[in-house]
Amino acid sequence: MSKPGKSTVDLKDPAPRVSRIRRDPVSSEKPQGLVSKVYFQSPEWEIGLAVAGIIAFAVALNVIWIAVSAWVKL
Repeated sequence: MSKPGKSTVDLKDPAPRVSRIRRDPVSSEKPQGLVSKVYFQSPEWEIGLAVAGIIAFAVALNVIWIAVSAWVKL
């Protein structure tokens, strides 16, 4: 039973609609020339930089904690 004033939708579409979004295929080739020398995989660098940032943040917190504890003790 449908609500009054609502019309039904015909779900049996004879032909599927074609997507209008045009996408370039992802190339599997590495760049040539000078660009190939500086080319790197982003996830590899991001993981390393994230680990280095976490370690640097932890070291900074420890330095602050030791400095504050030494200052309070005096």
